[in-house]
Amino acid sequence: MVKITLVAGARPNFMKIAPIIHSLQRHITKGAKLNFRLVHTGQHYDKKMSGDFFDQLNIPEPDANLGAGGGSQAEQTAAVMIAFEKELLANKPDLVIVVGDVTSTLACSITAKKLCIDVAHVEGGIRSGDLTMPEEINRMVTDSISDHFFTTSEIANQNLLNSGVAQERIHYVGNTMIDTLLANRSKFTKPEGELFDALEAKKYFVLTMHRPANVDQEGQLKAMIDAIIEGSQNMPIFFPVHPRTAKSLENLGITYSNLHMVDPLGYLEFNYLVENAFAVITDSGGITEEASVMNVPCLTLRDNTERAETIHLGTNELVGTNPQNLAPFMGKLMKGKWKSYQGIPLWDGKTAERIVGKILEIYG
Repeated sequence: MVKITLVAGARPNFMKIAPIIHSLQRHITKGAKLNFRLVHTGQHYDKKMSGDFFDQLNIPEPDANLGAGGGSQAEQTAAVMIAFEKELLANKPDLVIVVGDVTSTLACSITAKKLCIDVAHVEGGIRSGDLTMPEEINRMVTDSISDHFFTTSEIANQNLLNSGVAQERIHYVGNTMIDTLLANRSKFTKPEGELFDALEAKKYFVLTMHRPANVDQEGQLKAMIDAIIEGSQNMPIFFPVHPRTAKSLENLGITYSNLHMVDPLGYLEFNYLVENAFAVITDSGGITEEASVMNVPCLTLRDNTERAETIHLGTNELVGTNPQNLAPFMGKLMKGKWKSYQGIPLWDGKTAERIVGKILEIYG
């Protein structure tokens, strides 16, 4: 019997673990000698930021919730490590699977390795090269101690090889977030409310911003939103506001007739908006992947990206964090001269099956 502990911490993790859970369940039903526990660290504890995702993506209730939400990065890391150590001592697995690059990914991989438990990193090997991003540190540390790497691209494979990881520990499988996207695309749901009733497909923008470089300095945030408004030609902009951003927006008192600030949306509602949008403007990594596969133009408000394949083969372009950079990209977009999705290898909806197959091959 192969015992697996699967870790989810923050909102992006839930889309990445859902297909792995479903694949494990299918294999168990067919008699595979597998057993898994789902551990939610509680890093994201707002209902809209976590609970809805479990419901919509048909993820079972976690076997354990570590309740480690809130506090600074260091406080969260410490809280997750203390609680996860107790979890592992009480229910020792053969393998801990961590996904993505959030605080919980780092904390749980360290805790598992100190207890001499194997760690597999789903989405291993991606790099932005930007050490001002907490996520980059999380990726580097997790990858430095993991035993197996389930990768999304050839670029990630090469990053791992360059850092000295042996070829046999790198498993190129694709992207579980895209498994989730493709499995749920037919279920995307228009958000409820009068604001969304008049939606016209391909005649509005979706905007998301949460990174410190864009939202922590109010002057920068205002300048970026002003630039977006100026380039939008009065097209509606729907802006689901991350809790981090809401505080800054309150202080600034920003109001534009075509800027609609809304609460965070569930997975099915948010991706309905993205799929039907004229374009997406974001500083998120995961959204660039989803927008690319749905062939929706994507403008990324960052100076770098760990998902270079979305630029080479997808619909994504790096705008940067200087608001003055935005105008030429918006101009190109408005003229209908944006690139189309070229197809990214193995982003085909079968990644989780490849992951579970490889686990059975290694540990079965």
